[in-house]
Amino acid sequence: MTGRRSSHHPLPGAEPEAAPSSAPQLGDLVTDTARQGRVGVVVALPGEDSATTYHLRPPGGGSAWSAPADGRTLRPVPTQAAHATLLPGRDAVYNRRTGEGSVAVRLHFEDGSTREGSLVLASAELERLYVETSRLLSLHEKHARNGG
Repeated sequence: MTGRRSSHHPLPGAEPEAAPSSAPQLGDLVTDTARQGRVGVVVALPGEDSATTYHLRPPGGGSAWSAPADGRTLRPVPTQAAHATLLPGRDAVYNRRTGEGSVAVRLHFEDGSTREGSLVLASAELERLYVETSRLLSLHEKHARNGG
């Protein structure tokens, strides 16, 4: 990924999904902005067992702390993407205006969840991908010929 924002949505009808606005739940991994981004697991919810605040504990144990009941200082810790696979039945798209190509992918996250997205490539990246996939196909064919 290049870190740049694409100016188009390559999949028909694709629009960015709204971020979930739900409050942290029991067991969620969050950062607390009031504690310099300290990471914690939600171990008690406001209103649960007479708690008036969120109760958090560092992953793996340690001293607990509390956060305001409205959750305004808590942010979810994003799950890391593990890998991406091509979505079947979707053609690659070339955007003449931007000079970018894209393919539909399914992102697989470490927690087992998945999400559909797009791999957007500038022309130099398309050329590099072509070279790399051509090399991989050659290795695959050589392996298949040798009884692999």
